[in-house]
Amino acid sequence: MKQFKLVATAASGIEALVGKELRTMGYECEVENGKVFFNGTEEDIAKTNVWLRTADRVKIIVGEFEAVEFDELFEKTKALPWEDLLPMDANFPVAGKSIKSTLYSVSDCQALVKKAIVDRLSAVYHRKTRLPETGSLYQLEVALLKDKVTLTLDTTGSSLFKRGYRIAKGGAPLKENMAAALVSLTTWRKDRPFYDPVCGSGTIPIEAALIGRNIAPGISRGFAFEDWEWFNTAVINTVRSEARAAIDHEVVLDIMGSDIDAKMIEIAKQNAIEAGVGDSIIFKQMQLKDFTTEKEYGVILANPPYGERLGEEEEIQALYKQMGQVYRPLKTWSKYIITSDLTFESIYGERATKKRKLYNGALRTDLFQYWGTRPKRVPRN
Repeated sequence: MKQFKLVATAASGIEALVGKELRTMGYECEVENGKVFFNGTEEDIAKTNVWLRTADRVKIIVGEFEAVEFDELFEKTKALPWEDLLPMDANFPVAGKSIKSTLYSVSDCQALVKKAIVDRLSAVYHRKTRLPETGSLYQLEVALLKDKVTLTLDTTGSSLFKRGYRIAKGGAPLKENMAAALVSLTTWRKDRPFYDPVCGSGTIPIEAALIGRNIAPGISRGFAFEDWEWFNTAVINTVRSEARAAIDHEVVLDIMGSDIDAKMIEIAKQNAIEAGVGDSIIFKQMQLKDFTTEKEYGVILANPPYGERLGEEEEIQALYKQMGQVYRPLKTWSKYIITSDLTFESIYGERATKKRKLYNGALRTDLFQYWGTRPKRVPRN
């Protein structure tokens, strides 16, 4: 099988988690800002698209080279074997970006790359008229960073955060891959309680349940590569069959999500059913202050409102203070709260064990982590 140079893209601050996922799957990889590089075959393209929880996309790197002049960009692009990836009728729009590069006009770079590929394919396919571009979508991108050009082909299509289970959402939903990343950053294990006190449409509890039951996040959605004529459909069928066989149907999970809004709770329940984990999560309409538990060594993960709109700051800070009053006494529980309010610790009433900078879209946030006491070790006989 042909080997491809691949890159999994990710939000800033999440790339290390993508690298960890890939290494767990058996891949050697290299982590850079927002990107994780690895090599693979058609099977690996299918497998990583189906299984990666925290990545945005998986792309084929078609070519990499230096270019400071437009002629150089054109000729080096044209020299690449585009016919190995693009059939004669391929629909291949070219996206672009340029950062700290001599060739800073993105539109000119896009147009030039497009023309170079058209010239190459027209010669290979003996076309004297325009290429039809009536076939499947092959989304390309030309990215320039400090005069280094990277040309990629997106294998994913709609971003990997679109799992396919969300039938409705709230006003400011957390992306599914970000929710999975947050769960992965906690100390939660599937044999311990997990609680989201402001669950909204249920994304965080659902992603925890998918992890707990070992359900591949992309098992029920389609990908761009499935429409490509050179991609063997038997490969993705096999990957999906293996993913279905890997689901843990026997595990019993203790996951709960609550929200003050009854409508959001109903939406969360429906989303969980669509995700195949409706029987693994308890959703309950409840105010944050009413949470009590006799359980120990659980995890609380919360994505409360950030109070970005005018007039909300006092209300949100009252919620943060309430969190401290309710959660601080739970000494064996670990608590993780993500917010853009960097004064959170003083309002919550306790200094975090650890903080981690993350980006929720373009918004800078911090994950404030309060680690609970560990269970006592049972002495060996």
